[in-house]
Amino acid sequence: MAAPRNGPRISQHYVGDVRKQLRHGYGIYVYANSFFRYEGEWEDGKKHGHGKLLFRDGSYYEGQFVRGEITGSGQRYWAAMGNTYSGGFQDGELHGHGVMKYKDGGRYEGEFAFGIREGHSLLVDKDGQTYSGAFYSNKKHGDGQMTFQNGDHYEGNWVLDQRQGHGVLHCVDGSIYEGQWRNDVFSGQGTMIHCSGVIYDGPWINGHPADVAKKITVLGEDVIEVVQGSPATFHVELRKEDGERAENENGRVLRICAGIKHIPSAKSQATNILELIEDFEEIPMETPFGYECINYPLSYITEGKQPQNSSDPSLMDQTEVESSNALQTVASDHELLHETGGDPSNRQDEYPKISVSDEDTALSPPNKRAEMGKVSFEDVVFVPPPARLLHLLEYNDKTRKKASGRPNGEKAEKMTVSQEKIEDSRSEILNKERKGKLENVTADNITTAITGEYVVMVEDVTSPPFLGYALPTAFKLVRIVPEKPKGKSNRKSEMLNVPTVN
Repeated sequence: MAAPRNGPRISQHYVGDVRKQLRHGYGIYVYANSFFRYEGEWEDGKKHGHGKLLFRDGSYYEGQFVRGEITGSGQRYWAAMGNTYSGGFQDGELHGHGVMKYKDGGRYEGEFAFGIREGHSLLVDKDGQTYSGAFYSNKKHGDGQMTFQNGDHYEGNWVLDQRQGHGVLHCVDGSIYEGQWRNDVFSGQGTMIHCSGVIYDGPWINGHPADVAKKITVLGEDVIEVVQGSPATFHVELRKEDGERAENENGRVLRICAGIKHIPSAKSQATNILELIEDFEEIPMETPFGYECINYPLSYITEGKQPQNSSDPSLMDQTEVESSNALQTVASDHELLHETGGDPSNRQDEYPKISVSDEDTALSPPNKRAEMGKVSFEDVVFVPPPARLLHLLEYNDKTRKKASGRPNGEKAEKMTVSQEKIEDSRSEILNKERKGKLENVTADNITTAITGEYVVMVEDVTSPPFLGYALPTAFKLVRIVPEKPKGKSNRKSEMLNVPTVN
């Protein structure tokens, strides 16, 4: 007896309903190669409706079928990769809106076009980086924004997975770049507002600013002369590699300081531990002049002035106190010179006892921000030397006496024996008098910076350094010279003046 026409049928590969000798209704079919297995609805011999297609490796698809093809909504799992997709299909391909979850933790939610990511979508990769924007041919392409693993956020144009065109980058440290990109780096015209406060507005090449400052230059002669006890102004420029001023750059923080030649003193066995510690903490600084120097305190005239950008923390790393005794000392001494006609011999006391503030409590010149590659440090004052530097003054005096004790060879040839005796006698008298004065020199009775040679240094103290690079320190020689007297000078008083600094 024949089986019913519309009843179930069992064959070698199919178990399920049939109609007109075709699989129709619900049934299970095992393909001839046994790699595929289908469980679900059939219509006129084709998979149609809801069903599940299983693969021998553990992969599967479950969802809608249309006339034998995977079309409609469904879920796909790839056993080899561990990825899972849920969304639209067309002829077996991912098509339309869907969500792909990757084994490594990444996720893509958005549009597909026959298996390719295309259209506006959201991508979260395995590192937690997030991109929201346009895709083309599986790549980020068009307008989009991305938050990177380190917290940086970019919004702008993309071309084939790279930032290209106009875009804005907000860095996690607070820096902002807005401008042109090429091959995923800054390239073209752009503006960076650095977290340190530096602003660069100009061309970029391969991620680097093309017109950024490369060095600091202190303007003026090779040796700048400053009248003893008078304030001085130092003009500074930031220069590019070609030597031109870096006008595209603003906000770099510069600090001015000074030094004198370092001459280690011979310590006796009685040197106490505190002196050893002080010498250890005084670290000499290299200079381009063939010797090392140690720090010499500077100050500045504050009367009637407000500190530049006093609310800017980066400009306030110097100790600030209300007392300005050192400044008043310098000003008073300078006024005294004018009142006495500029002649030191008219002073009531060669070394008037004027209180000098300790270098740690004196008002140091404030840090300043460059504007269009320029900075001016105004009314800078070389204060009287602190006690820790007196041994250098004494050493330098001995050096000068040794060199000046007898005239040079050319002059000596022209001098008679009697003239030499007179000169030697005069030098001996002056040296004795000078020695007596040196023995009385202390930090309390020196009223101004000593005449002689100093080193001025201008440092890039931008914090953090702009783009991770600080400009090299600039050095300038400064010579403190005595004020020219208005009346007749007293030669002996000038020669007996406090020794110079080499």
